[in-house]
Amino acid sequence: MARRASMISPEEALETILGEVRLLSAEMVPLFDAPGRVLARDIVATVDIPSVDNSAMDGYALSAADARGATKERPARLPVRGEIRAGPGGDAPAVTAGSAVRIMTGAPVPRGADSVVQFEDTAEEDGSVLVFREVEKGENIRRAGEDVTRGAVVLASGVRIGSAETGLLASLNRTFIPVSRRPAAAILSTGDEIVDLGQELKDGQIRNSNAYTLHSEIRRYGGNPRYLGIAPDTKEATVAMLREALEADVVITTGGVSMGRYDFVTEALGELGVEIMIETIRMKPGKPCVFGRKGTTLFFGLPGNPVSTMVSFIQFVRPALLRMMGARRIEKPLVRAVLAEDIRKKTGRTHFVRGIFSVLDGNFSVSTTGPQGSGILRSMSDANCLIIIPEETGNVRAGETVLIQLIEHGEI
Repeated sequence: MARRASMISPEEALETILGEVRLLSAEMVPLFDAPGRVLARDIVATVDIPSVDNSAMDGYALSAADARGATKERPARLPVRGEIRAGPGGDAPAVTAGSAVRIMTGAPVPRGADSVVQFEDTAEEDGSVLVFREVEKGENIRRAGEDVTRGAVVLASGVRIGSAETGLLASLNRTFIPVSRRPAAAILSTGDEIVDLGQELKDGQIRNSNAYTLHSEIRRYGGNPRYLGIAPDTKEATVAMLREALEADVVITTGGVSMGRYDFVTEALGELGVEIMIETIRMKPGKPCVFGRKGTTLFFGLPGNPVSTMVSFIQFVRPALLRMMGARRIEKPLVRAVLAEDIRKKTGRTHFVRGIFSVLDGNFSVSTTGPQGSGILRSMSDANCLIIIPEETGNVRAGETVLIQLIEHGEI
């Protein structure tokens, strides 16, 4: 199968990939299983939250007018007509002019009251409360529907469910949640030099770290990973293992996509009817990166070096997985940072340099994690960002401003 001579930019590659993504079907899952999943439908509130006006503080419900002019030296004295606790109860005592009702946080505000003063600004003696300051009308009252209004879209489809969203769904009494199906992702390593864990490592062989890195990343971004093993360096074995892998929603291979004599992945894909759309990308690391599609299955042939694998996953596979689930937010945050050291670079390719950013006096500063060889996975473990240097840019000096991608932060 003939290879394409031209390379495309990372931006063009991502646009091509996202253009081939198809939305997965929806399913219902228990709320406890919903965190990390993507909502497949809008969630509309059927109730107001809170359902009634209630107190935001432990204190006294009163009319603000009755505390006008109150000070520590000349407090307002109001008889206490009873107490209201949070939770179900009987008829709550009303607040009449010149009186107050003791109230606990979350308890419904009684009739006649328009504010709540907290205990810290009062003292109670002989059946009356002494109020030591003026109170604003509406103070410390949470209004009915203040958080959620009946009929409003509380969470839109495409939202990735986190802890706050889980609590909000619980407050709406949602026990089962409509979410997009998790994409099934097949992982296949290639090459006779790759050895799995637990096996003897001979001279010239390396551990199969890529499969475990990808497995972790796929789970992190909502996918359902399945590791298929290592394809040896024969066309027949590569074809057989890829045929099984192509039953998944996404196939991710590592290695075997360069122009080496024993790189059979691209040739095997042609035999299996996979349409190849991308073969090389103007980026470092990650130049040999294959993308294709067969039916609704997306194929990613990532380079074999561990850092190249991870950088390529972050830039291309991660957003594709999120888009398959209908996620609205798929971009990692990009910020400007001052470079703390020189970076040598030739023009012609976009570089993704592993970096460590910090915030000093409200400004971002960034330095590299050290040697940037594509086989140095430790440099990726130390990184919390990628320094992006455009293809048309050459050497960058310390003190210049660069763009960084925050890889440990959520999508925006």
